Amino acid sequence: MLKPKVNFTDNDFVEGLKVGDDLVLKALYKKYYNLVLKLVVSNNGSSEAAQDVYQETIIILYEKCQDPEFKLSCQLQTYVYSVARNLWLKHLKKHGKTGELKEYHQDVFEDASSDTKTHLKKEESIDKVFKSLEELGEPCASLIKDFYIKKMNMEEISEKFGYTNADNAKNQKYKCLQRLKRLYFDNFTIVD
Repeated sequence: MLKPKVNFTDNDFVEGLKVGDDLVLKALYKKYYNLVLKLVVSNNGSSEAAQDVYQETIIILYEKCQDPEFKLSCQLQTYVYSVARNLWLKHLKKHGKTGELKEYHQDVFEDASSDTKTHLKKEESIDKVFKSLEELGEPCASLIKDFYIKKMNMEEISEKFGYTNADNAKNQKYKCLQRLKRLYFDNFTIVD
């Protein structure tokens, strides 16, 4: 009797790697191996070199998934291709074989590049918000973090901060947000 084929989503792969699920690992090995094989073989590599690159790519992905802060910001295929490509470029450079790679999957790499730029812009913006939050001071910084990061509701916030009711907490949150916006735009606007 044949085993039913399991179709994993990108999130399933990431979550499975976090907990060390063997079924997920086997499925991942099968899913993207040909992508990496074609990349390496079409760029002066052997199938053995492709196996090494793929193995290292999976190890890197596995280690990233162990970090609780890791969030996949692009398609898993894009991530795997990008890591494998960078590893193969390093290998070629190390062995004196420089030059342009023949892109087997140019659209995947372009997606990776675009996703990376978008992700970096988001990270930079988030860093700026947190720097502004540090300058904001208390109780505003804690109130905003409790609402937006810890997902506390207004009732919980009013109780924690000693406001008479949820409406007062909501008004205070609004005032704090206005102060945060002013700090953010005062500190991080670009002057030409």
